[in-house]
Amino acid sequence: MNAFALYEGSYSVDGSKKFLPFNPETDDPKSRPGSLFIYVQPFLVKTNKHLMVLDTGLGQRAANGQLLIHENIRRAGYQPEDVNLVLMSHLHYDHSGGMTDGTQLAFPNAEYVIQRGEWENAYSKPSASYRTEIFDIVQRSGNIHFVEGSGQLTDDISYELTGGHCEFHQVFTIKNAGKTIFFGGDILPEPEQLLRRFIAKYDFDGRKAMQLREEYGHKAALEHWLCLFYHAKSTAMGYVEENEGRFKIVTV
Repeated sequence: MNAFALYEGSYSVDGSKKFLPFNPETDDPKSRPGSLFIYVQPFLVKTNKHLMVLDTGLGQRAANGQLLIHENIRRAGYQPEDVNLVLMSHLHYDHSGGMTDGTQLAFPNAEYVIQRGEWENAYSKPSASYRTEIFDIVQRSGNIHFVEGSGQLTDDISYELTGGHCEFHQVFTIKNAGKTIFFGGDILPEPEQLLRRFIAKYDFDGRKAMQLREEYGHKAALEHWLCLFYHAKSTAMGYVEENEGRFKIVTV
């Protein structure tokens, strides 16, 4: 089982939910008041049965006009058409923008695994975090696989409804060939959130999200999970070690 980070870059996002490219080496954060600064990287995981994408990024384009996530997949040695599963932690735009290319599915041969409650919220609770024009294309494709609650998707892939970041956020655990990969979406988006305990204002239920981060940190250390960090600044993938209640990230 192999995992690849599909890095899409760093961005600032303000209250309007617009994502603007941000270069930490040349751009001044003070020029973008009231903004969060985030890094975006979906993941590609290959098992003996599946080639899967975990969240789809912003749908940014490369210099040649192709979807950046497609170019990154090709650089990893695969083709976008080979992807047969797209696992969505939730549908906020920075995670779902690359579900399509604007007119059709970005991964036409894949099932898109989505929590039904998250899908319904995207349509019934208008928010700048959701771009329903993207979901309309996915809906017309017939490639949606709705799940509810927690359960087993395949023999080696399980999903767990967590809430926390948004009401119907979910995480995925992939067990294959004696290894375990954990994708925490925006419950465990970057290593730094394991290293310090805090309640994030941008979470739907910040206290629950903080508690979940700690719970998953304990499990990751105990069971030797490879964790995928969607918003990591530098360490996209790593193992967790715990010593006297303190976490440490060991890079791959």
